[in-house]
Amino acid sequence: MRKKNPAPNPQFISFPFLGFRYPRLLLWVSGLLLAISCSELPKQSSQPSLHEAQAAADYVGEQVCASCHQLEFQHWSHTAHANIFQQATAQTLAARSCEACHGPGSEHLINPTDLNRIVAFTRRSLTPIKQQNAICLQCHRGGKRIHWPGSSHQNNDLSCSDCHNPMAKLSRQGLLTENSINQTCFNCHQQQRAEFRKRSHMPLPEGKMSCVDCHNPHGSANSALLNALTINQLCYRCHSEKRGPFIWEHAPVRENCLNCHQAHGSNHESLLVTTRPFLCQSCHSNRGHPNDLLTTGQLPGGSLPDARLMNRSCQNCHLQVHGSNHPSGVRFHR
Repeated sequence: MRKKNPAPNPQFISFPFLGFRYPRLLLWVSGLLLAISCSELPKQSSQPSLHEAQAAADYVGEQVCASCHQLEFQHWSHTAHANIFQQATAQTLAARSCEACHGPGSEHLINPTDLNRIVAFTRRSLTPIKQQNAICLQCHRGGKRIHWPGSSHQNNDLSCSDCHNPMAKLSRQGLLTENSINQTCFNCHQQQRAEFRKRSHMPLPEGKMSCVDCHNPHGSANSALLNALTINQLCYRCHSEKRGPFIWEHAPVRENCLNCHQAHGSNHESLLVTTRPFLCQSCHSNRGHPNDLLTTGQLPGGSLPDARLMNRSCQNCHLQVHGSNHPSGVRFHR
């Protein structure tokens, strides 16, 4: 005979597809706790978002903005943006003046303290960095900014206003936040600032060059935002005598200038990564005199002075270290 199923217990709820029973009281308590926790969730703010406020706002005109922001308007009136906007024809974006960048201002007039009602270009604003940059790129697209999407600065959420101040003319060019390109870059790149203060450095502190001579801060097709396809091509723009072609080429020179030189500054002469002869011996250590151990006795004042510890070290003899065009220059002697 088939065994009859026991009568269901009213204190439990069965879940046949899961294979277990659950106490009815515990299930009721769990549901009550879930309802309480949901009721305590933060309610959505009744304030409109920036997108909603901008969609509902109307343009009020430059003079209305200037009536409150008098100091900002005085600084802005000397900039290149002000000159361009004042000459703009009607029915163009530039003709909106302040509101061309900050968006229509009628909602901002209703509640000036609500940062959701106007586009602002500061780190304290509620305007997303992506939206801030998109407004700038409405006009400043292409050219040197063609590689901005995907660049290291964009990937690190850098805003245009972190480097540029379109509301005041603090620099000779570019409306930068500092008085020069180099000072603007050094706000973030502190390590490079220290390297330029070493005894051997590129002539940047002396004003003979700037960071953008080698780098494009708005993006590049290669690493380190370089203005050339390779490091060597960039160096050859100034150091053309090292370009070649040479009959006898020095392999590490042809490969990468940074094998031997620092890019910004060094405490060794000629921006070398380490002093000679140790730089040469890092590669030439297989046989013969390049592998000889040099001691203090071989210094100029020692008992057995060695030419490799005097003057230009290995380059006393191998003077054409970057390459030689002489038929007998296989070892870069001439």
